[in-house]
Amino acid sequence: MAASATIAGVVATSSVALAAAPAAPSPKPAPAPASQPMTTLPTAPVEKVVVTYKSKAAEAGSNAAAKSDAAAKGKETGESLSFERRLAGGAALVDLGGETSKKDLTEVMDAFRADPSVASVEPDIRAYAMAAAPNDTDYAKQWDLFEATGGMNVPGAWDKTTGSGVTVAVIDTGYAAHSDLAGNVVSGYDFISSSTDARDGNGRDGDARDEGDWNATDGECGTGSRASSSSWHGTHVAGTIGATTHNTKGVAGIAYGAKIQPVRVLGKCGGSSSDIADAITWASGGTVPGAPANPTPAKVVNLSLGGASSTCPSVYQTAINGAVSRGTTVVVAAGNSNANASGFTPANCSGVINVASTSREGNRSYYSNYGTVIDVSAPGGETRRATDTPGTVTTPENGILSTLNSGTTTQSTENYKPYQGTSMAAPHIAGLAALLKSAKSTLTPADIESAIKSNARPLPGTCTGGCGTGIADAAKTVNAVTGTAPGAAVFTNAANVTVNDNATVTSPIAVTGRTGNAPAALKVDVDIKHTWRGDLVVDLVAPDGTVRNLKTSSSSDSADNVLATYTVDASSEVANGTWKLQVRDVASGDTGYIDSWSLTF
Repeated sequence: MAASATIAGVVATSSVALAAAPAAPSPKPAPAPASQPMTTLPTAPVEKVVVTYKSKAAEAGSNAAAKSDAAAKGKETGESLSFERRLAGGAALVDLGGETSKKDLTEVMDAFRADPSVASVEPDIRAYAMAAAPNDTDYAKQWDLFEATGGMNVPGAWDKTTGSGVTVAVIDTGYAAHSDLAGNVVSGYDFISSSTDARDGNGRDGDARDEGDWNATDGECGTGSRASSSSWHGTHVAGTIGATTHNTKGVAGIAYGAKIQPVRVLGKCGGSSSDIADAITWASGGTVPGAPANPTPAKVVNLSLGGASSTCPSVYQTAINGAVSRGTTVVVAAGNSNANASGFTPANCSGVINVASTSREGNRSYYSNYGTVIDVSAPGGETRRATDTPGTVTTPENGILSTLNSGTTTQSTENYKPYQGTSMAAPHIAGLAALLKSAKSTLTPADIESAIKSNARPLPGTCTGGCGTGIADAAKTVNAVTGTAPGAAVFTNAANVTVNDNATVTSPIAVTGRTGNAPAALKVDVDIKHTWRGDLVVDLVAPDGTVRNLKTSSSSDSADNVLATYTVDASSEVANGTWKLQVRDVASGDTGYIDSWSLTF
């Protein structure tokens, strides 16, 4: 007999319990995140100018000459000008010595323009993030996206990715029509093989409409089951992942540029493992007998469902293995029994990202499963306190607000309600997985899992039993995989070091104030003046003496100078310490010097 699975959405995985009881009046909305829409850009004073010298000018190739010219222009204009550094394109960055008035800036720029050695001069202007905070009317209530304590730092990721080009399959109760989701929904499938459980008069078909999962009487779905209204669970999960955003309506989705594919497996009394396994296979682009090929295979699958089992059934593991082999990331809810997640499936299957739930205060949610099989945590909320009467909703503001339907049995009007559960935590990670896959399409499921886990932050509250690597941080994770971490520090050595024939020289940089290891995409900017650059071998030497080659010698490379930016994986090295640029001249007849070099952490 096929194992059954039930919603992991609220109180316990062994029953379909709802967080949709009538909510208490909403309190004053939580404050919106610091990043607010910009109607006008701020006016910032200019503190530096970018000077490009003509190619034959001494200042174009010599930092010393550029320094002297900046000092001369400063004396001419009465300003405290100084050469700061050479830019990657060869221009000189000149510091104006502090905030400069428009009149003084004009005088400085006129002085450079009047110099026949200068090709151009322009102010070093400020730029600002253009990803404004969503204007969705209930966004201020979505603490799970932006609050510093219990939120997932999602807005900081939206400057770089919104999930565009990625389909996320929500394997759940199906889809209840909602105008805040419709624009992002693609066709799915109904995999419930029992017409009785499906409530649609037939077995499997191409219509993923949610027909309701209500139970009329206690005991109808087995010993201990309770009568309940329809949950519209799949629609709530889908809204967290991909609700339409910037539409002055409702809520914002984490991966609002992605597409949502509803795949129906849960109906009356839950769903069977055989149906769920086929749904995983189909959603990820695999072949299922009797079902047409999926025209839009999903690169992320969300399973906010589960049942009690001490082992992962082979039917689940086979389907998950197949999905992962096709490049699909599988995200699973840990379960809501306040027990070890190893006793619940598919949370205990391998190859998945197993997600526990945290509260607004950053604690493990009182109901969330835990244990060593947990990979990471995400906001799942608490619509009541652990000591409150089960089934009540006493703290709706601390739940996860998302798209829903008001029907108690069949679909009625659309609405929004707060739910709690690991079912609500899992789609936060599914949404983040979509952001990552969109930002870097070459990421494998293993890459995505590793990135999410390694960039999570410790729970600010408490977790007994094990909550994985912490609460996922969307912005930090996206920045890590795209190599654009904010707050990057640049360390430079602009002292000239002569490179003689058949000699080896080094130029050191002392790196301080960094934590942990160097980045996997450490930027090394090199400016070496040397005729016949093919004579040179250039290496980066880490503080522990590890040598990484940046450039090899070549007898056929007769061009002048090494002006390049190299990217190296230095993640195995401690960041702080003395790094060295090592240059070897392996031939005779041409000499030069290290003009400057820098490291960007």
